[in-house]
Order: sequence, then structure tokens, then C-alpha cells
Amino acid sequence: MTIKQLLVGFVSLIGIAILALFLITGWYIVDESEQAALITFGKVDETITEPGLKFKMPWPIQKVEILSRGTYNLQVGYQENEGELIEFTNEAKMITGDENILFADLAVQWRITDPEQFLYSTEDPQEVLYNATSASLRGVIGSSNIDDALTDQRPEIEAKVFENLVELLEVYQIGVSIQDVKLQDVELPTEEVRRAFTEVTDAREERLTKINEATKYRNQEINVAEGEKDAIMSRAEGTRTERIERARGDVARFEALYDEYLVNPEVTRQRLVLETLENVLPSTEIYIMDSNGDTVSYLPIRPLERRAEAAAEGGTN
Repeated sequence: MTIKQLLVGFVSLIGIAILALFLITGWYIVDESEQAALITFGKVDETITEPGLKFKMPWPIQKVEILSRGTYNLQVGYQENEGELIEFTNEAKMITGDENILFADLAVQWRITDPEQFLYSTEDPQEVLYNATSASLRGVIGSSNIDDALTDQRPEIEAKVFENLVELLEVYQIGVSIQDVKLQDVELPTEEVRRAFTEVTDAREERLTKINEATKYRNQEINVAEGEKDAIMSRAEGTRTERIERARGDVARFEALYDEYLVNPEVTRQRLVLETLENVLPSTEIYIMDSNGDTVSYLPIRPLERRAEAAAEGGTN
């Protein structure tokens, strides 16, 4: 075998090797739920999101990292098996803003949005995400009261954790985005503490009930008082109107008497005297006397009135 034949064989062997490398590493498939990072000599040249069969330069010139475009789930503070909570981890133990201890665990849904950052910005991006999530949760719980975490403020806590985590990831630049944050369980550490908290919660609810009952009673009493006030004001207004009308009638009568007095003062004066006596002494016999000397002539008005009334009744019968 000559040198030329050896050289041709060697070149053929290299060609076959290159062809084999191309056949083995020169193509790849991107699924609809995946994305691919095309890496040339350690640098991401392109991100492929279109599904299908793709070709590239053989290894070691180019290589491909296939990443999912789906949603990942991160668990912080607990371990789970087939959807069931197994136990809390050390990260779940936290101190609230009012210095109480509780266990809180969190589930985070996230996606890879920048393959280059996810692959090369840090050695373990999922570890960075885990630590950022734990820090965000601790920060929010540490500024909240235990009542808020255990009762109806959980959505607000989740929203604050979501906001803090997004801000941290913008700083870390690990190529992921947060889709959702959900508190799984928030519990007190021991049965004794849970029982004491339940008693406090029951007492608080009873207090609110008493306050509501007192407020209801107060509103009822105010309504009754308002009704009595309106009734009193209505009666006062009626009395006021009645007295005004009576005063107007008195004024009209006085003016009529005054007009008569101007026409005949003496007769009007005597008439007023007689009417006054009749009003003051309604059951007394009234006589009109004229004394001009030793003898007195009198006129008994009442007997005359009674005789006139008796005569009128007899005529009717």
C-alpha cells in the first residue's frame, strides 16, 4: 500500500466521520411545546420557537439546548408527593410582623422567556429562583400581622410576594417570568398555639357581634328618638299655628270693639262690663240697679231670661 493510498484512505475516513457526525448531531426536532437555543462555540446565536425538523453544524461546532415553553411549578416551604402535602421544610418557618411564628408554604408557576439568560447567566437559575421566592415570602410575612396571614388577607399577601419576586428577577436576569404565586398552607406551629389562636379569633368574632348588636340597638333608639322629635315638632307647629290664628281672632275682635267704642264709648263700656261679669260669674244672678235716692230700682236679668226660655219651651210643646 502506497502513501497515496494511505492518504486517500485517511481523507475518506475523515469524510465518513464528518458525515457520521452530521447524521448524528447535524439535525434536531423542536416540538410545539418546546424552544431551542442554537449554540455556536458556547454562544447562543439563535432562539428557535418554530416547531419542526431543524439542521445545524455538527458537534462540536454547534449544539442545541431544548427547553420547554410550558409552565414549571416551584414549591417553597413544603414537600409534595402526588399532589399531597408531606411535610413542611425549614424554609416554611417564619416570623410575622407582630413577632409570631407560623409555617407558610408557597407554589410558584414560572416559564423560561430568555433561553440565553437561563442557560448562561447563572450556574443554577432554579436555585436562584427558589431563593428569591423564599426571600420575597419572608419579607412579606415579616411585615404582616399573624391575623392577616391566617384569615382574609392572603390574596393581598400573594400579590405582594408576586410583586417583590418580579422585581428581584428583573435584577437577577435569569431569563424566567413569573406566572402565578399561590399560598398553599399557613399554619401555627403547635396544637396549643392553634387552640389559643382559635380562642382569640372566637373572642374577636364575639366582640364584633356585640358591637354590631350595640350599633343596631343604637340605630333603633336614634330612629325612635327622631320619630318622637318629629312628632313633638309637628305638635308644636300645630300649637303655634293655632295660637297665631287665635291671636289674630282676638285682634280682630278687639279692633271691632274699638270701632264700636269710638262710635258710642259709654254703651260699649257698659256692654264690656256686663260680658265680663257674665264670664267671671256664670252662675250668679245679675241685677242692674239704678240708685238715685233712698229707694233702689233693680232689673233682675236672670229671672227674666229663665221666664223667656220657659215660655218658649211651653209654646213648643
